[in-house]
Amino acid sequence: MSRPAPGALGVLLMAHGTPASPSEIEAFYTRIRRGRPPSPEQLADLVRRYDAIGGTSPLAERTAAQVAGIAAALDAVEPGAFLVRFGAKHTEPFIEDAAFELAAAGVRRVVGLVLTPHRASMGSDEYLDRAEHALASTPRQPPLVRVPQWYDAPGFAELLAERVRATLGGLHPADRTIVLFSAHSLPRRVVTAGDPYPGQVAASAAAVAAAAGLDAAGVSWRVAWQSAGRTPEPWIGPDLLQALREIGAESKHAGIRSVVVVCPIGFVSDHLEVLYDVDIEAHGVAAAEGLELARTASFDADPRFCAVVAGVIAGAVDGAVDGAVRATIAGAAEPGGPG
Repeated sequence: MSRPAPGALGVLLMAHGTPASPSEIEAFYTRIRRGRPPSPEQLADLVRRYDAIGGTSPLAERTAAQVAGIAAALDAVEPGAFLVRFGAKHTEPFIEDAAFELAAAGVRRVVGLVLTPHRASMGSDEYLDRAEHALASTPRQPPLVRVPQWYDAPGFAELLAERVRATLGGLHPADRTIVLFSAHSLPRRVVTAGDPYPGQVAASAAAVAAAAGLDAAGVSWRVAWQSAGRTPEPWIGPDLLQALREIGAESKHAGIRSVVVVCPIGFVSDHLEVLYDVDIEAHGVAAAEGLELARTASFDADPRFCAVVAGVIAGAVDGAVDGAVRATIAGAAEPGGPG
């Protein structure tokens, strides 16, 4: 990758983070719980879920590959124009570490983007706030250009639609086919306060369904929520597992065979919420209900996905160089492009 030019634009990519080894799970869980250690039962349950997918999550490796892919997409168009760094919310390198490094490198401003497409006060807003505060505490104080959401980025819905169509094509014939677009649930109180997250997920699902031609093909679809926190307060639903049980009950009552495709529209790479919550837990419920279930493939480091995100970054800044980057990357992100 080219050496950043003087006055390069900083890019701070952010994601959740994951423990690197089983020995780090307890500290990781404590950070997620905002400093409150989990109970022995809570810790044992999380360890059990990590054990079920091999002991640790591949999220760190997949995110690193995404960051490298996005950086390469930017650098290939305008060498040295962007200095890309990664920071995690709950594991090293933390968001603040990456922000300090960018500021020390002398970037004139920083584009902040979270590797989750939809905006949420408990999600992307918290990441961006931490980045902004960290940059403001440095001597140069480079401003942060916030990218609060990017679910409506050109090419994003089309890439997901291709995965939906490919998964549908691998199913056995059935009386009814349903696509469940899933995203991480949030506490209901946040939504009541006006959080844009549920509306953006619904709009995103509708865009993917339209791009995939689901209605025209007679395939029904709906939004379901998954991976709710283990807290006493209510979280938004319907829950993915409950939706599967309802589909199973409807199918048994009607005497028909149903197949279900789960598209985790709120996630961009394989990790615990996909590999366990969908691939193991949801599959188990579907099997018990007599349903065939399949999941769309995650983006991971797909070059076309990386190009879409790079286009979002280029579109967040101004100037002649940024305009050239934006135009070139937009062409690479079109369905049927490289990758």
